[in-house]
Amino acid sequence: MSSDSRFVPLVLKTDTEPNMNRNFISSACKFLSLVFVFAFLSFTSNAQDISTEPAAISAGEALFNANCKACHRVKTQLVGPALQDVYNRAPSIDWIKSFVKNSSGVIASGDDYANKLYNQYNKTQMTAFSSFKDEDIMNILAYVKAETEKKEDAKKVPTPTPGQSDGGGVSSTYLNVILGGMLLILVLLLVILGFLVSALKRFLDQKELSEEDKEIVNSPITFGSVTRSSGFIFIVVFLCGSLGFKAVINGLYSVGVQQGYAPKQPIAFSHKIHAGQMEIDCKYCHVGVMKGKSATIPSVNICMNCHNQIKAGTQTGEGEIAKITAAWENKKPIEWVRIHNLPDLAYFNHSQHVNVAGVECQTCHGPIETMDVVRQHSLLTMGWCIDCHRKTDVNTKGNAYYDKLVELHNKSKKTPMKVEDEGGLECSKCHY
Repeated sequence: MSSDSRFVPLVLKTDTEPNMNRNFISSACKFLSLVFVFAFLSFTSNAQDISTEPAAISAGEALFNANCKACHRVKTQLVGPALQDVYNRAPSIDWIKSFVKNSSGVIASGDDYANKLYNQYNKTQMTAFSSFKDEDIMNILAYVKAETEKKEDAKKVPTPTPGQSDGGGVSSTYLNVILGGMLLILVLLLVILGFLVSALKRFLDQKELSEEDKEIVNSPITFGSVTRSSGFIFIVVFLCGSLGFKAVINGLYSVGVQQGYAPKQPIAFSHKIHAGQMEIDCKYCHVGVMKGKSATIPSVNICMNCHNQIKAGTQTGEGEIAKITAAWENKKPIEWVRIHNLPDLAYFNHSQHVNVAGVECQTCHGPIETMDVVRQHSLLTMGWCIDCHRKTDVNTKGNAYYDKLVELHNKSKKTPMKVEDEGGLECSKCHY
């Protein structure tokens, strides 16, 4: 027993020491792994990679132009700070996301960096974009980073998209051509008649005629004899009838057409300054253009996003902007005068044309970025719309809805699919 008792402790000792070492090493490895994972997660949460993919940059540019450009530029200060390198200046990417979605909440929480910005920019709170997803904000940062790292190039002057030709509808040019052709034929007939009369007189001079016939043949042509002649009366009646017909046709075709209409507005708002010089995207103010039938007229609070800081205009001084402030303080809408009117029987959807078809605003509204006073640029007649549907290729890129239609179209035609090929000329498409 004594010998057994001597060896038992030795056996236990030699067995437990390796186990204890292994347990200690295992625990240490687990702890270090947890520390590493925690550090890695902390690092990735504070330094999320900003995408350099062209698709993300393109999506970010669209979001920036539609939502941010009114108050921010990438490399210059506007109403708010320049955004270049903001992903390094801000406390973290997560902080940027929180601030974009609810800037007032971050400021109210007592955040030092947020309150510093708030006080630096005259206590102006940024519009909350609560509908933005994290992916949207990361795409905007991708665009900002791409612009930050882009070398300065010569600024390109945007070329406005030309409007569609004024085909179909009023065809004053055709009427003028027809009338001119008819007048030319009439002149040619008169010249031919003159030659015939001259030849006939020479022929009759060689014949023996009675005194009465000679008097008729050799009678002088006077103004009175011309004006009393049946030929002259016919010409006058023809010209008056043609001009009257042209005037009636032009008048009938111009019913309801307001091309060039430019009413005086209650506030002298200049698209040339806002859309041209300041390069504010149309979709920032006309918020319905991407998602609804109507583009919508901007509400006063959209104007005040900028004009709570900008109090004087470059052309009109403080007077016109003061009207906006008064409307805001009195909680009254600005009574803008509608310019582009379609008849109630016609259906037009902005989102279908802008968001799906990718039609630029200038296609229908003309070079809006050059207009101090907006006018109706296009005819907006039924013929004008039909002409556009006949000439415009359907934008099928990246839209699976059109895959089968394109496949069927390509089997029968070799030309690109036009709007008319998918029912763009059906009456029910545009009329209730």
